[in-house]
Amino acid sequence: MSNKKRRATPIRAALLSHSALQKLVTEHLGAVEKAHRGYIAEESKRQFADSLEIDENLRKGHEQANRWDYLLGHKATSCVVGLEPHSANDDQVQTVIRKRKSALEQLRPHFKDGAKVVAWFWVASGKNRFADTEKTRRLLDQNGITFVCAELSEKHLAKLMYRGGK
Repeated sequence: MSNKKRRATPIRAALLSHSALQKLVTEHLGAVEKAHRGYIAEESKRQFADSLEIDENLRKGHEQANRWDYLLGHKATSCVVGLEPHSANDDQVQTVIRKRKSALEQLRPHFKDGAKVVAWFWVASGKNRFADTEKTRRLLDQNGITFVCAELSEKHLAKLMYRGGK
């Protein structure tokens, strides 16, 4: 969109107008790697107005930090959610928690006051190999992360209405 004004979408609305990330926001799931789109249920894919790949786009200055993969803008609620395709093993729980904490810090200078990522979804990029699922879910809950197993679906997105959506 060269001379046209970009339409307001959930992620664009959350970002400061002068943020370098503004120009990297893409329509629908355009920023999500093709292989990673398979982690979103087919019926849920059309629910996203925009997307932003934040792992590589926030790498500069944070090369050694853990980085979350994507932000997705949910159309119906105007909420911004995070999506992290990552292996689901006991030894990766703390890594995913660090990724979320780092993302919050890395996004802070780009987000408007009051803007936030309403939900953080971790989808297994392989087999789920948690030894103690209850303990793992409790730890993830305490850190604001929802483990969604194989794919992000309608049932996960329905909860956005209660987390700050319209």
